[in-house]
Amino acid sequence: MSELAPLIADLALILVCAGVMTLLFKKLKQPLVLGYIVAGFLASPHLSYTPSVVDNESVHVWADIGVIFLLFALGLEFSFKKIMKVGGSAIIAACSIIFCMIFLGVTAGTLFGWSRMDCLFLGGMLAMSSTTIIYKAFADLDLFKKQFTQLVMSILILEDILAIVLMVLLSTVAVSNNVQGLELLFSIGKLGFFLILWFVVGIWLIPLLLRKTRKLMSDETLLIVSLALCFFMVVIAAKTGFSPAFGAFIMGSILAETVEAEHIDHLVKPVKDLFGAIFFVSVGMMVDPLMIVEYAVPILVITLTIILGQTIFGSLGVLLSGQTLKTSMQCGFSLTQIGEFAFIIASLGVSLGVTSDFLYPIVVAVSVITTFLTPYMIRLAEPASDFVEARLPEKWKETLARYATGTRNVNHDSDWKRFLISTGRSTLIYAIVCVAIVAIFINFVHPFVMGIIPGFWGDLLVAVATICFLSPFLRAIMVKGNHSDEFVTLWHDSKNHVLLLATVVFRILIAILFVMFVISSLFEISAGLLFGLALILVTVMIISRSLKKQSLKIEKIFFKNLRSREVRAEYLGTKKPDYAGRLMSKDIHLADFEVPAEVDWVGTQLKDLNFGKLYGVHVVSILRGKKRINIPKAIDCLYPHDRIQVIGTDADLTKFSKMFVPTSEFEEEEFERGEMILRQFVIDENSPFLGKNLIESGIRNRYHCMIVGVERGSDELHAANPHELFQFGDVIWIVGERAAVQSVVSGTYAISYD
Repeated sequence: MSELAPLIADLALILVCAGVMTLLFKKLKQPLVLGYIVAGFLASPHLSYTPSVVDNESVHVWADIGVIFLLFALGLEFSFKKIMKVGGSAIIAACSIIFCMIFLGVTAGTLFGWSRMDCLFLGGMLAMSSTTIIYKAFADLDLFKKQFTQLVMSILILEDILAIVLMVLLSTVAVSNNVQGLELLFSIGKLGFFLILWFVVGIWLIPLLLRKTRKLMSDETLLIVSLALCFFMVVIAAKTGFSPAFGAFIMGSILAETVEAEHIDHLVKPVKDLFGAIFFVSVGMMVDPLMIVEYAVPILVITLTIILGQTIFGSLGVLLSGQTLKTSMQCGFSLTQIGEFAFIIASLGVSLGVTSDFLYPIVVAVSVITTFLTPYMIRLAEPASDFVEARLPEKWKETLARYATGTRNVNHDSDWKRFLISTGRSTLIYAIVCVAIVAIFINFVHPFVMGIIPGFWGDLLVAVATICFLSPFLRAIMVKGNHSDEFVTLWHDSKNHVLLLATVVFRILIAILFVMFVISSLFEISAGLLFGLALILVTVMIISRSLKKQSLKIEKIFFKNLRSREVRAEYLGTKKPDYAGRLMSKDIHLADFEVPAEVDWVGTQLKDLNFGKLYGVHVVSILRGKKRINIPKAIDCLYPHDRIQVIGTDADLTKFSKMFVPTSEFEEEEFERGEMILRQFVIDENSPFLGKNLIESGIRNRYHCMIVGVERGSDELHAANPHELFQFGDVIWIVGERAAVQSVVSGTYAISYD
């Protein structure tokens, strides 16, 4: 008999424990993450009464793969565009919370006398609330139609991306074992360069690839291609000095901008769930109960630090962003837990060997406690805000009200500000792409070409190819924004001519420097000749019409790919339109409702429903299958399973939601009455149908039954002709509700539906 490999036996033990705990925690209505941690504890060597995992190293490798899939799945749910749309409130609140919680974590660790790395990693873990746990709590408490939940989710989006940045910075600090300002700035710059480069290249290439191969993409093929792209980026990230999980997140966020994002997410989910479960089980395996008992005081202190810190600083951060006291406290009370990112940061510290053994069990214990308390903290928010508001001095209330109202005013940026931001952003992006092109051609293409065509001609070929690839992007740097509305408006004032020309000359100099660098890297040439040659090439780029078309085409493809998923999602109603986010600052928002089939007003015109007068809400769109009706007319009707998008305040929408409760439950008599049966009867001399045709008999219109066939003599059953007269001896087959059919067959005809 062959011997079973330890890895397979370990996998069996892990999955059995995870399966049992999943069922138990599902029954208890608790997050499955906690169940996986308990399963890891059962499978660990720390519990001598149960079987233990033998090959820990292999399990940790699988756990690393689990982190990759978790970050890849997180990237699929993420969008870089969301950062630009979450609004100033979420940005101010998220940054305030993260910096304050990192400070509290570092302070708490320092007071316990822990090492500097333990303190830094503890601060990072405490700064990140759990998206999974908060999402589940909001769903269980049915709070997603509340205004504050949208702000909380926006804060969590920013925390997720900042957690990735924090992981990179902690890795840099851990590797160098030193905290230096210049080194951190270099790491942040390198991170930004990597993000922008791969985002731009990915958005331009990957949707194009998926679109061209769509007919070849079965579920199996799409899954393999998606995972191939994921692990390709994992390798690239590792080669450039970043964590593999960061590469997985980047590729997930790129694929999130494609129209296949939901499909890919659906296909990847089972794989992510499997390896994610192994990761969280491995987290539980590192929990030593003796260590938890030993560090009970730090666990209690850190738990209180999270609850009080997030409650206070979370509320203050949201309040600082211009929200009301009630909304601020609801947000702060919702963020009082740590979750999956804390485990990932903790595992990063363990893998780098820079954190102590006790930190992991402490974080797990704190996460378990705060997760259980999350629903209660969310429920406590409103009473707490009422309590605080009732005891605030009137002057404070007036000040807070003015501050909240003041921050909601629309900020009209100046033309100069809009022009400089737009031009600076495009110049930075195109310059990063140009740097990448130059690096690829000089470091990789040039050695390859020189192996085939050595000498001057090889250098010339590489120089020409590099400049040709650079040309559309250099031209965009030089002329992008020179015909924008802001530029034209500013140019009308003669005082702006010098400054505007300076911005144009500056961008032309950037293009000249790129060309000079390429030529000087391949040829020895005098500075004057080099500058003159670069100036000629740049001038040709500016006046070339074909290059202009190529540059515009590249840009058009990029923005089409960038917006394709968003446009499709808005049309199908799976994503709220942009204006919905701006409505939040006006105490009103957009909510979706599905029309049930059981309400008695189905099929009624909007003018008769009069939602505006009765409930203070307005229907802006009706989504019917794949059809969208924007700004519906008064004569438009609502039908079963229509989804309607409605604008209103929290109070009005709550009142309006009662319209979607079925008016009555089905009674058993209704089911019996609605039962359809098939019967037959014979036309005799006393039949009222004798000598009448189908129409004259009234069997359909009067008795609500249907004749499905007629037998005449030895003839086979045939469909009834509307004008065919019923004859003596004909056998009539009818179908209908039981009571109606029996009345016709029995000859009583007592039941009539006139």
